[in-house]
Amino acid sequence: MTLSLSLGALESLMLVGVRMVAFLVVAPPFSHRGIPATVKVMLATGLALAVSPRVENLVPDSTGEYVVLLVGEAIIGAGLGFLVAVVFSAVQSAGALIDLMGGFSLAQGFDPMTQVNGAQFARLYQLTAVVILFASNGYQMVIGGLVRTFDALPLGSTLDLARLGEALTSSLTGMFLATLQIAGPLVVVLFLADVGLGLLTRVAPALNAFALGFPLKILLTLSLASLTYLAMPRIIESLTGTSLESMLGVTS
Repeated sequence: MTLSLSLGALESLMLVGVRMVAFLVVAPPFSHRGIPATVKVMLATGLALAVSPRVENLVPDSTGEYVVLLVGEAIIGAGLGFLVAVVFSAVQSAGALIDLMGGFSLAQGFDPMTQVNGAQFARLYQLTAVVILFASNGYQMVIGGLVRTFDALPLGSTLDLARLGEALTSSLTGMFLATLQIAGPLVVVLFLADVGLGLLTRVAPALNAFALGFPLKILLTLSLASLTYLAMPRIIESLTGTSLESMLGVTS
């Protein structure tokens, strides 16, 4: 019994797998350190086996050309993954803004699991985003968007860096806008609390109202942050749609 294996199919499978692995390493929620590297490689291999029949076999003329193709696929996967990461970083930025205005940034630290350098709300929001993506099957939409990129960018294609830069610029602008939309109401309340304490100190300096500033702002943050937290599922759904539009916009 002989088993024949097409060299072109195997090389194409490796190219598809490289793009998948590069994307999963960078894009949330798969970039979380809680997901072992072995799981990411196995997931990328499974996706590559499922996608490879849809792509045209590519047989390079030399080893050097094949290495160039591997590097190109890695750049495409990493670029698309970074585009998704920029969109979802709005959640972490919103948490960091709440930490800054609420006084929690004094307890800032680095979380090696999530690769987030922030205080309590920044890490809480980032972890919540990862959990919601898995619980709501949002990760399947992200993977579906990656699979659709093979129709617009077949194996051997090059990613238009100008369009990628334009997409990153617009995604960065959208990230700041989404950050303000998520944390804006609570930030306004904390700002008005600072203004009220300042006026109270101006009227009655002996009260030393700013001594109450930290506990009061912490109380307001803990009391009102739940309102923002309840809106996280709809926020993650909106960000997922935005990330898919960004990926398909670059590859279309």
